[in-house]
Formats: sequence, structure tokens, C-alpha cells
Amino acid sequence: MMSHQLPELPYAYNALEPVYDEATVRLHHDAHHKTYVDGLNNAEAKLAEAREKGDFSLVKHWERELAFHGSGHLLHTLFWMNMSPQGGRTPSDALAARINQDFNSFEGFKNQFSAAAVAVEGSGWAVLVWNPEFQKLEILQAEKHQNLTQWGVAPLLTVDVWEHAYYLKYQNKRAAWVEAWWSLVNWTDVEERFAKVR
Repeated sequence: MMSHQLPELPYAYNALEPVYDEATVRLHHDAHHKTYVDGLNNAEAKLAEAREKGDFSLVKHWERELAFHGSGHLLHTLFWMNMSPQGGRTPSDALAARINQDFNSFEGFKNQFSAAAVAVEGSGWAVLVWNPEFQKLEILQAEKHQNLTQWGVAPLLTVDVWEHAYYLKYQNKRAAWVEAWWSLVNWTDVEERFAKVR
């Protein structure tokens, strides 16, 4: 079985300064994200062991671990790619048109996304997704990485609002973190993802 690896950051640890401080990026990537990768590998190994032994007495536990750590790994990987030192412009072309169609304006989208991020209960994420079944962009909240999601959607843009993502610099000011984060958004990455899933 091929194990999952912690992906390298697409920029230096200090590249997102001053918005996203180096100490938080190091801790967030090297410790927190790595924990989800390790947890995902462990859950997959335990499920493989259960299949070999034909003993599924702990299947509920390991399936939950698979969902939690797998979602954590996927969302963190997207989160790192969704930011850039050259971020912060507005989207263009097909994505801009679709945002205007589905949210009336970029400002309407940004306000709804920010509000969703700030309002996530406990730890979680705000995620812009493409829903191929509904043929539209939607904003979802994800609690604990995997709750409140929709089947079949493709995530395009996400912001992490677990406290470990921002607490060293922003303390308990989640709204300030989300507002600052917009200046890092890598719209080129989001546009490329949107082009692939349409």
C-alpha cells in the first residue's frame, strides 16, 4: 500500500509574511498537517489489517479516522495551494463570470464566504465548491474537516479557521484572520481547478 506524504509548500515558510507569519506556517504545515497525513496512513493500514484478519470489530472507529484525517489532508493540501505571495487580485474570465452568476457579484461572494468562515462552529473550514449535479458554485462550511459537506462536489478554494491556523498572530480574532487571508488568495490556482471540473 502506498503511503500518503506531506506535500512540500509551494513557497518558502516566510513567503506569506506579514499576513501569515513564518512561525504559524511552520507549525501548521510541519506539525498539524503532518498529523493528518500520519493519521490517514494509520487508518488505511488498520483497515487493511482488518480485511486481512476478517475482523471488523473496530471498523466504525477506523472509518471515522479515515474520513477525518483524509479530509484534513486533502483540505490542507488545497489550502496551501490556494495561497500565494502574489495573491489577492480578483478572479478573471470564466470563474469571475460564474461567481457573478451564482452570487450576483464578487463582493456578494466574498461577503458570504467570509461570513461562512467566521460562523463555522468550533473548528473547521469555509470552502468554495463546484457542484456538477446542480451546475453551480456553492459555499459550504466543513466542521472537523468532514462534516456539513455535499457528496460529489469539487473543492476549489478553502480557508482554514481551526485556531491552529491563525492563533499565534491573530489570537482569537478569526474575522481578522479571514479578512487578511483574502490578500493571499491564489486565484490562478482556483481558476485552474475550476477549468478542470467544469
